[in-house]
Amino acid sequence: MELLASDRSPGMKLLLSLLVAAVLTIPVFTVYLLVYDRQNQSETARSSIAEGWGGPQILAGPLIVIPYQEEVSRTVQENGRPMTRTSVQRRELFLAPATLDLDTKIKPERRSRSIYEAVVYDADISGAATFRLPADTARIVDIARLEFDKAELRFGVADPRGLKPVNRIAIDGRAVPAQPGNGPAATNGSGFFASFDAARLRDGVVTARFAYALRGHSVVSLAPRAGATRWSVTSPWQHPSFTGGFLPESRNVTADGFSATYRISNLALGMTLVGTSGSEADPRTQEVRLVAEAQVGLIQPVDLYAQVNRSVKYGFLFIGFTFMAFLLFDVVASVRVSVVEYLLVGAGLVLFFVLLLAFAEVIGFTPAYIVAAGGVIALLTAYSAAVLGSRHRAGFIAGLLVALYGVLYILLSLEAYSLLIGSLLLFAALAAVMYLTRNLDWGGRAAPPLAA
Repeated sequence: MELLASDRSPGMKLLLSLLVAAVLTIPVFTVYLLVYDRQNQSETARSSIAEGWGGPQILAGPLIVIPYQEEVSRTVQENGRPMTRTSVQRRELFLAPATLDLDTKIKPERRSRSIYEAVVYDADISGAATFRLPADTARIVDIARLEFDKAELRFGVADPRGLKPVNRIAIDGRAVPAQPGNGPAATNGSGFFASFDAARLRDGVVTARFAYALRGHSVVSLAPRAGATRWSVTSPWQHPSFTGGFLPESRNVTADGFSATYRISNLALGMTLVGTSGSEADPRTQEVRLVAEAQVGLIQPVDLYAQVNRSVKYGFLFIGFTFMAFLLFDVVASVRVSVVEYLLVGAGLVLFFVLLLAFAEVIGFTPAYIVAAGGVIALLTAYSAAVLGSRHRAGFIAGLLVALYGVLYILLSLEAYSLLIGSLLLFAALAAVMYLTRNLDWGGRAAPPLAA
């Protein structure tokens, strides 16, 4: 005897259809894991495409670093007596710019391998910085001990592999050559530097102008340190993402690209312009800088894995509505529907998400959605005509599926209103079921007539 045979009560048929729907949660969850696995593979492939080009870049500096020697006294125990030992240690004074004007022009490029694609970029960085010793520098270090003739102007980049050979550094109008290494702590020492004589800092201002180019992918970040930082970013990329500890003061995003301007003061950073090697090398200081980055991301306009993932979460809605239609044909129109037929219909609904993922990786999300939905609707309509014994009833199932797939696409497109639309849809479905079954005897036994 079939489990959903016509001799069973409507209530029992409802419970059994719910049991079949619960069983189908297993393949739905499996599809969810499949999407997650494919997304991880995609991220790995994108990293592989960009490997050797340059990673997400962090720009830091410039900073002036001046070495000096300091006598350090410490007390030790010798033969049970405290003894004071004095040693000379070499330390560094770090001086951030009083003002920094930085311009970054990002030229993006799409690179693909097989079905995967990554966004890489070339960036041209140019700027000017002014340095002066704060009035209270003498409270931190004895200025007479500073070795100005051994000063370095340091620049930081997160991934020095992306640095191009084109660079220009001029200090007080005099060109100086760049050398690798010695970057600021914000980039873990990665970057480049130029040696120069900073004697003008004793009672004047040092001006530095610079330009360099580098490659990277996905993100460009700035770790600000100056007293007043102005960072201007422009690019023909149409889909920027502004994140990090600071947002741009002004931005303009058009079909031709975007531009953004940041203005950041050291008051917002909570950092002074001058410090010794203890403050610059302190991991806690580095941690603060990394949190206070300004980030510009070049995002993909459509994340197909996120959209497929969201669509899978509505899988239970598809199964529930379709099973409800079959159940109503069963209990109201007395059309015989078995458990196996419920399972096959549910398998077709689950297969939609697998087809959507497979086609989306090749032809894009929207065309894949149309192909997958059209195939599943045709399959289930033809099967419903045989199961329900009527083309008219199969046409109702086809109309229901077309409406469901249409509503789902709207839900995926209008993310902000997806909960509202979904709630209204469920309310309408519940009202329809209550209306159609208002006179149904779910127990399968008619009530005895009232006594005269």
